Amino acid sequence: FAIRVRYADTDQMGFAYYANYLRWFEIGRAEMLRSLGTSYREVEASGIALPVVAASCRYLKPARYDDLVAVETAVAGFRRASVRFQYRIVCELDGELLAYGHTEHCFLGRDGKPARAPESLARLLERAPQAGAAGG
Repeated sequence: FAIRVRYADTDQMGFAYYANYLRWFEIGRAEMLRSLGTSYREVEASGIALPVVAASCRYLKPARYDDLVAVETAVAGFRRASVRFQYRIVCELDGELLAYGHTEHCFLGRDGKPARAPESLARLLERAPQAGAAGG
């Protein structure tokens, strides 16, 4: 999916502010889940939270005001109690890679303790785009 860089997303240099990339990663995760037939809200309602335990972003070229950027999201690793998502931010105009990164999440149960992903969520994540499609 694509995001238009708004004026409010830019810094004094006219570049998309670096922290917005992490926000775009979050949007990418949510939209990927939605494209697979569920939502973050439904995952949380099932009793599983997905807090971020690590995040990384490598910036290659700045996005600027009014650029249309694509957020590509894939599952880069899935284990019993954790998942790693990988992202690419690509300029829609020319396909140039602007940034890439990842986030790591643990699965937490309602009691706030690490939990195994419910079978339905595990199957869904197995159907998601895999890291080769969005590797950086």
